[in-house]
Amino acid sequence: MRLKRITWGGWLAFFALLLISFPLRSYDDRSRLGPDTTSLSPGVTQNEAGSPPQSDVPVQDAVIRVDSNLVAVPVSVTDSTGRPVQNLEIGDFALEENGRPQSVARLGEPGETPVDLALLFDISGSTSSRFEFEQQAASKFLKEVLRPKDAVSIFSIGPSPKLVSERTSQVPEAIASLMKIEPTKAQTAFFDSVVAAAQYLERSAARDARRVEVVISDGEDNNSDRYTLVDSLREVQRADCLLYSINPGGPSIRLNNISLKGQEGMEALATHTGGAAFLPEKIEDLTAIFARIGSELQAQYLLGYYSSDSRKDGNFRSIQVRIPKRASLRVRARQGYYASGSRPSD
Repeated sequence: MRLKRITWGGWLAFFALLLISFPLRSYDDRSRLGPDTTSLSPGVTQNEAGSPPQSDVPVQDAVIRVDSNLVAVPVSVTDSTGRPVQNLEIGDFALEENGRPQSVARLGEPGETPVDLALLFDISGSTSSRFEFEQQAASKFLKEVLRPKDAVSIFSIGPSPKLVSERTSQVPEAIASLMKIEPTKAQTAFFDSVVAAAQYLERSAARDARRVEVVISDGEDNNSDRYTLVDSLREVQRADCLLYSINPGGPSIRLNNISLKGQEGMEALATHTGGAAFLPEKIEDLTAIFARIGSELQAQYLLGYYSSDSRKDGNFRSIQVRIPKRASLRVRARQGYYASGSRPSD
């Protein structure tokens, strides 16, 4: 009997070592963040100063992800002047899911986690007068913000979504593709393009990366045949994307109801995903706005928690992040997510 006990102990030790050698902790591929699409409320606009062949159908090998209940929450914190705050500790944050407090664990120091970026460029006639300057400003943004561990893909927003440059970590290659985009007088499938980029990021982004859409557009849509604002808001959240929008139309959009509606749609997308919507006073402000987005991404906290609700029902769950002891700080984060499991009918 003594020999038998030693044998079983040896086997148990062997299996324990085997399990330890494999990392099990990972992001939940199906933790989709999403708003309550039954009642959208626009966000607040912030006014701030060769290439690969093109493809209409983005194709990319899927990244394999391990299923878990871990929910990742990118959080931007700024002071009253809009400057990023980077000296916070994990104990400074309070997080609730559906009104219930959750135990939070930081997943990465500010700005340390990689970024998978999708840059969306509106090529419709409404943006043609500013097109070349927009290209130059976006190129400068890519050069200054993207690090070797980051990646970028580029889409054009035209009569249909078009993948101009597939996911790459080679910034010069991406910029070359960007500079070859030409404006058109055709119609605009804005919402279809936003969803196509989000779904591409969902399939192609690195497992531990923050997924970010940066959209340069007036938000006007007259040709989407698959998605509406409500649909795109849901799908961007399900893909765990943050969305930043820059409307180069300037204050003149207030003279046109269609333009106002486009801006309000982009504000809703930005607000519910934890991003920001920018409406520059003049086209020259684009460079400063790109710089602000870059600074925010480099200073962003990445919080994570294991939900106390272990049900895999595919339902939406609201998230609220606060810094109770420093109420003067401004906190932006995604407003919820979709639990893993079968999705309810949309």
